[in-house]
Amino acid sequence: MNWLLVIAGAVVGAPMRYLTDRAVQSRHDSVFPWGTFTVNVVGCLVLGLVTGALTAGAAPSSVQLLLGTGFCGALTTYSTFSYETLRLAESGARFLAVLNVAGSLVAGLAAVLAGTAVADALWT
Repeated sequence: MNWLLVIAGAVVGAPMRYLTDRAVQSRHDSVFPWGTFTVNVVGCLVLGLVTGALTAGAAPSSVQLLLGTGFCGALTTYSTFSYETLRLAESGARFLAVLNVAGSLVAGLAAVLAGTAVADALWT
C-alpha cells in the first residue's frame, strides 16, 4: 500500500515539474535554469510543511509517503540541477553556475525553514 502512495504522489509531481519548468523558463531569455530552480525551491517548501505537520502530529505518515516521497521526489530534480550547472560552467557562464549552486542551496534551506515555520504556526 505504501508504494501506491509514493506512485500516486509521483504521478502528480512529475508532470507538475515539467509544466512548471516550461512555464517559468519560457518567461525568461536567460541561460540561468529558473525553471529547475523554481521547482526545487517549491519542493523544499512543501517538504518542510509536510514534515512540520507530521512532527506536530497533524498528519499521518501516509501523507509523508504521498507528498514527501512521491510528490516532492518527482517534483524536484537533483540530476537536472547538476546537469544544468555543469552546462553553465562548460559554456563559460561560471558565475551563473556558482550562483545556481549557492542560490539553490540557500533558497532551498530557506524554503524548508519557511515550510516548517508555517507548519509550527498552524499546528502547534
